[in-house]
Parts: sequence; C-alpha cells; structure tokens
Amino acid sequence: MEHRIKIVLSALLLLGSLVPALVQAQVRVGVGRPTETPASTDDILNYASPKEYEITGLTVTGTRYLDPNSLVSLAGLKVGDKVRIPGEVMGSAVRKLMESGLLDNVEMFATNVTEGKVALMFRVLERPRLYRVNFMGVKKGEQDQLKDKVKLNLGKIVTNTITKNTQMAVRKYFVDKGYLNTKVKITTIPDSARNNATMRVLVDKGQKVKIAKINFEGIDELEESAVRMKMKGTKEMRFGRLFTPSKFIPKKYEEDKQKLVEYYNKLGYRDATVEHDTVVNNGGKTISINMKVNEGHRYFYRNVTFSGNYLYTADRLREVLGVAKGDVYNPEDLDKKLNGNPGQDLSSLYMDDGYLYYNAQPIEKSIDGDSIDLEVRISEGKQATINRVILNGNSKTSDHVVMRTIRTLPGQKFSKTNLIRTQRELATIGYFDPEKIGINPIPQNDGTVDIEYTVEEKPSDQIELSGGWGGYVGFVGTLGLTFNNFSARNITNFSAWRPLPAGDGQRVQLRFQANGSQYQVYSLSFTEPWLGGRKPNALSVSASHTVYQTFYDPLNPYSIYQSLKGRTPTGSYTNTAISIGLGRQLKVPDDYFSLSHSISYQRYDLNNLDLFYIGYKNGISNNITFNTTLSRNSIDNPQFPRNGSSFTLSGSFTPPYSAFKTVTESTKPEDKYKFVEYHKWMFDASWFQTVFGKLVLNTRAHLGFLGSYNSRTEIGPFERFVLGGSGLAGQGQFALAQDIIGLRGYDDRSVYTADYNRAVDAQSRSQGGVVYNKFVAELRYPVSLNPSATIFVLGFLEAGNNWASYKQYNPFDLKRSVGFGARIFMPAFGLIGIDYGYGFDKIPGVKDQASGQFHFTIGQQFR
Repeated sequence: MEHRIKIVLSALLLLGSLVPALVQAQVRVGVGRPTETPASTDDILNYASPKEYEITGLTVTGTRYLDPNSLVSLAGLKVGDKVRIPGEVMGSAVRKLMESGLLDNVEMFATNVTEGKVALMFRVLERPRLYRVNFMGVKKGEQDQLKDKVKLNLGKIVTNTITKNTQMAVRKYFVDKGYLNTKVKITTIPDSARNNATMRVLVDKGQKVKIAKINFEGIDELEESAVRMKMKGTKEMRFGRLFTPSKFIPKKYEEDKQKLVEYYNKLGYRDATVEHDTVVNNGGKTISINMKVNEGHRYFYRNVTFSGNYLYTADRLREVLGVAKGDVYNPEDLDKKLNGNPGQDLSSLYMDDGYLYYNAQPIEKSIDGDSIDLEVRISEGKQATINRVILNGNSKTSDHVVMRTIRTLPGQKFSKTNLIRTQRELATIGYFDPEKIGINPIPQNDGTVDIEYTVEEKPSDQIELSGGWGGYVGFVGTLGLTFNNFSARNITNFSAWRPLPAGDGQRVQLRFQANGSQYQVYSLSFTEPWLGGRKPNALSVSASHTVYQTFYDPLNPYSIYQSLKGRTPTGSYTNTAISIGLGRQLKVPDDYFSLSHSISYQRYDLNNLDLFYIGYKNGISNNITFNTTLSRNSIDNPQFPRNGSSFTLSGSFTPPYSAFKTVTESTKPEDKYKFVEYHKWMFDASWFQTVFGKLVLNTRAHLGFLGSYNSRTEIGPFERFVLGGSGLAGQGQFALAQDIIGLRGYDDRSVYTADYNRAVDAQSRSQGGVVYNKFVAELRYPVSLNPSATIFVLGFLEAGNNWASYKQYNPFDLKRSVGFGARIFMPAFGLIGIDYGYGFDKIPGVKDQASGQFHFTIGQQFR
C-alpha cells in the first residue's frame, strides 16, 4: 500500500516531554503541516517510538532550474541507507538543503511505506533569480558606475549573502568618495510566476563629510607644514582649495598615515610611528582628526661592512653603494642603491657580469645612540649564461625584426642592464604596447638561464584625413598613409597582403594635399632601418613635388577669382625635391648615439610669382644640400615618455658658390639665387623626468642658426625660420623652404624681430628670421595609457624669439607665454593636440594681437 505521509524532521533531543520537543523541531526546521494526512499515519509512523527504515527511493519535485540529482546529493542521503524515523538524520538532510542557499522552502514526504522500508520525496521551492537591478536615489552617471563596481550577474540566485554584499559594496563606493553617512536599503521584489526577482537598491548618500581640522601632537623635529603636505589625500577645509578637496576618505587616510611614517623614515627617523589617532564626528557634516606622532630619534650611518663578497673588494662595493659615514639613514634609498637603480645599483654590478643569483641583505648590526652599523650580507651565486631566448606574442612582426632589437643573445652572460635596455628598445620601435612588454628569466638546472619576452602587438600604421583653410588657397584637403611595419620582400607574395605586406619593420609614407588645380603636393618616402639585416644602418629615400598657382583678378590684384574654372594662372611655383640618407648607430660615447648623413636636391621654379617679396618673380633655383646629424635618444616610451632624454645637433651645407663667382647689388635675383647657398645649424634637446607618481616634467631647448659663408654674401630667403602659433604649416606656406616653429599664445608666424632700420610689415615677417631660440617647460599627466588611445593633459611655460639679423640677436629678449592643453595619440592618426596659450609680451608691428588663443596640432612635433 502506498501512503503519502508528511514526516516532521528534527534533531530530537528528548530532554523534556515529547510533544514540546516535536513542536520546537518543527519551528527550527521550518516545515509546514501536510495538506493531507492518511488515516493510517499513526499506525505506520509512531513519533513516540521511532523505527528504523531502509530507503528504497529518493525523488525531488518542484525544481525549475536546479538538477534534482544534485539536490539529493546535497541532502546526504542515498538509496539503501538505513535511517530512524523520526530521527536526526532526517533533520540534517533538510538543513543541508536549506543551508545551500538555493532554496526558499523544503518539505519531505514519505511514500510507499511498507514494513521496514520507505521511499522519500523532497518538495522544494527554488529561490528567485535576479532579473533586474534598479539603483534609486543617485544620478544616471553614478548608476552606471555602480553597475560596473557591484557587478551583479543577472540570472544569479538571489541569496542573503548577495544582498548583504551588494549593500556593503554600494556603501563602500560612496564612502570612498567622502559620503561617510551613506545609507543603503535593498528590497527584493519576487515574481512567483517567472521565479525571478527585481532588486531595488535605494541609496541615501547624504552630504560629503569634510575635514574641519587636523590636529597634530608630538611634531617637534620637522615643520608641521611639511608633515601636512605629505598627507596628500587628507586635507583640511580651506577657501580656494580646488584640486585636493578636503573630503574624508578612510582608505586614503590610512594610506596617508603610512606615507607620513615613510617620510620620517626617509629623513632618518627609523622609529617614527603614529601612536594613536582619532576621528571625531562634528555632527555629520564635518569631522576632526587628532593624531599623535612619535618621531623617535634621527639615525646616521657609522660603519658599513660587507660579508660574503669574493669577486669585489669592500672598497669597490662601498663606492658603488654610495653610502658614507655620517649620511642620514634612509632604508628606502638604501634599497634603491642595492637593487632599484638599473645600471648604477649594487645588483647591476653583479648581474651585468652574469651573476643572476646574486642577493644582498642589509642587516642593522648594531645601534649605538644615533649611529647605525650596517652589514651587507652578499650571496654571489654562480655565473649564468643565456641558453635560449623565447619570444611570444608577435603575431604580425617577424621574429628577425624583434630578435635584432634584443640585446640578450644565447651564449652571452646574463646582464640586468641589457634586459632593461631591451625592454626600452622594444617599446620605442612602436610595434608593441609598451605597458605590456614582459621579461621572464627562467633559471635552468645546468647553470644557464632562458629569457622569455612577451609582447602584444598594437596598430602602428597611420592614416591622415583632414582639411583646413588657408588665406591664399582656401580649403585644402589632405590624405596621408603611413605604413610603419612594411615588408618590401613580400610585395610579390599576395597571400601576405593584409591589406599590405607587413612585419619587416620598414616604413613607407605617402601623402597627397590639394585644392583642385591651384595647390597640390605629392610626397613619397621609404625607410629601411636595418640595411643588410645585420647592423642598424638606416637607409631613407624620399621624393616630393609641389604645385602652387595664383589666379588674381587684373582689375583687383588683392583678390582671388571666385571661380577658377577656365581661368589662366597669373603666377605659379613648383618645387621638386629628392633626398637619400644613411644613418648608423654609434658605440662611442655610448650606443644611444647615432650619426646620419643625407644628400638632397630641390628645384624651385618661379613663374611671375614674387613668393619671397624681394622682386624675384621668375627663375629657377637649385638647392643641393649635404646634411649631417648627430643625435642621442634614451627616452623610454615614444608616446608618453617618463624618463630619458633626446639631443640632436645637425648641420646643413650647400656648396660655397660665392667662392667661385662674384655677386653685386646689380646682379639679377634669378642669377643671384640660381644656386642657393647657406649653412644651417639646428640644436634640439628634450629631457623627461618623473616628478612623482605619474606626473612627468619635460623641458626642451631649441636653437637654430642660418648663415652665409662670407660677409660679401647676404643670407638668402631660403631655409629661414618663422615662429609663432601652433607650429603647423599655413596652407601653401611650407613650400617656401622654411622651418616653421610653434610658440603657443601668439599668432601663427607672428613672432619676429626686424633689423634696426627696417619696418616690420607682413612681407618682411613672412620672409622669416636667420636665428631663433625657444625654451619650453611642460608638466604632463596621463589620463589613459591604452595603446589604442594614449591621452595626457599638460601645462606649459614657453619662451622664444626670432631675429632677422645677428645684430639684433639677444638671447634674453624672449616672448613668454603660459597655458594648458591635451594630447591624444591614436595609432591610426598619430598625435592630435589642442592648447590654450596666453602670450605676455607685445609683438612689434602686430595690430590687434590676441592675448590668449587656442592652437590645434596634428602629428608628432619636436620643436
């Protein structure tokens, strides 16, 4: 006979009367009364006299998403088990199911109860699953940030743990922003028909809690103002405080206390501690902080000794360590001198000679008053030789392009400096994400080491598609393509075109700029950085052609025809240029230096166009130039450098034609400038230094000088300098064979100091100067270092000037400006920037000079 009898499960501890115990167990387990009870229940199951039964079957009903077999396993019962009913085993099974957090209710029924045997059935009610989360009481932007912060997965079972964790995460989010009185209430609204639930998160964040006062006690040795400055994230309320608001954030407060102790340690106070601190609530809107500092004593080095050193003498190690008797004891600086300054620390001395397993442990051997005796215990280990170089992640760039950059080759001794240098070289070639270059030395049992390099490819090709408006030619469109990782050897291998053959590190650049038939520029360049494939000898070839035509109304020479269709040009100018260059890396003074040479030819053809405003309207000028450039570049990242420097000194020379011919005032311009003559010197320097954190200081100096070979020959109109504005070439102006240099805060091409007896007008200003100086200081801070869009903001101080003659040259007469801006580097488009500059100084001859103005830049610019 089959019977459906509900069994009340409990852990019966028969310490009292039977009925109270049954009632107590029923409430604890949470099992309701059966809807139907067979008449023979009392005859089969006697609660006053438990019996042993063998389980013949286990079933689960009521599931929608959960696996019944898994629930049976969670209950801890199986067919064939012998159990006492009623008994503790039954109560334990229900508790296990409820404690899993997956179910809202569990009921157990007995079916097919026969002599000594019973089949059990669990009837369960699953917990609802999360269908939607609604954040209430906060702004839309905060809702989006909370969704990212809390990360609740829809479809997940709603448990008390999830609800509590969500409440804590939401409150922590606002507390970390200074809302210490934030209250969070969560309501779960179930939908029984769909077995899901909507979670409503109601947030009352209140007002930000600010810091009214920070009271210090125990500060005697240091200035209190210096101590306050070290607490960068915990500031008092003060009028005018904008960049470091005085909101109280517990996490930053704890960090600032640690930084305060570290600051004392750097100054020699090794025992400094924050003895105790209290945060006093001033009514909900403000708090006060009371902090007691124990400064301790200031300590100094007395004796520094070494043990375990066999390769180098103590004097040599002491020289490299750079710690002398009487120096302030600074544990952080000591660690840097031991391990944290590649190329100059103690670890580099050993590791650059192959001692990969070197280790140095500083021990405070004795402390006597304010003096510390330090012993550096050295374990030199064995010399390690590089066995293999493993390269991973270069899916596009060929192995040989990467391997020729790597400075740790098989068979060489291990070198820490070469590892760091390789990381820099891989970052500067521009094909990989600098932030994700990994280096992993893998020691082997035979005393060798494998070195694994991991890189991640990033887009390196660029496209320029832009338009601009110029005063002479109107709208000008530009299309430029740059392929920075080209492969010439795969041109005939069409299976390698994706969309062009790539991977060999060559550079191809094509550029077209035009405004119909009035103005056109075509250019093409190719660079092979490793000519021959064995040494970094760079070959570069380039060619360009420029066409510029004017269409003036004869009745109004100061206007341009409204329509050019069918018109005959009134004047024209063409410039054809070709160049070839060869550069190589030097070994002396160090291998950051490179030397390059190039020869170029330019042909200028003027036809009824006084382009230089000197009466030179018709003729052909030939410019044959030899250029030599000495440079040194040690910057760590081309997109956002943090450390390093870059120096370039170049000289350009034409043949000294004046030594073979005589030029007088009566010589016609077309004869005077048939062969262009000059010598030109350029010096550019840039330094990068991390100030603290991610803040970087960049200082630059730029100098240019143009001269003639003898006093009898005046400096011609070619290759002069124009200064001012963004530094972008005005449409149609860069064809004038000029160097265009930016000076933010001033109009384009406006900064110019004329000769003593020469009026400053637009024509003379347009000719440019023969010497210029420019100095820049920038503070840069990165917003994003993602290789797909590197973004940083900057503030700058800038000063420069441009002189028409050396008689006027005064390096202290500089036009000053200040401002701020932002840069975005996208691999497909290069560097794009916008600046606002304010110029302090008046430019002679410039009417209606704007004091402040915006500048737009595109392309990587050095000057």
